[in-house]
Amino acid sequence: MAPLRGEDSRLVRPYLLAHERRDLAHEQHEQAKRQRSRRRALWLAVHGVDIGTRRIHGVEVVA
Repeated sequence: MAPLRGEDSRLVRPYLLAHERRDLAHEQHEQAKRQRSRRRALWLAVHGVDIGTRRIHGVEVVA
């Protein structure tokens, strides 16, 4: 049986919804951090600074 989703039922306790939202917010925060890191590495590379990116398009790169 699949777990209940808070949006599907009014009987789900509010603390369960808060937990789901916190997990989603954490995941979005981590994704934003990775995006900033990739953009920073690209900006630095354009300006001639190699910060040692080891993975490009999902492929491990050896320096």
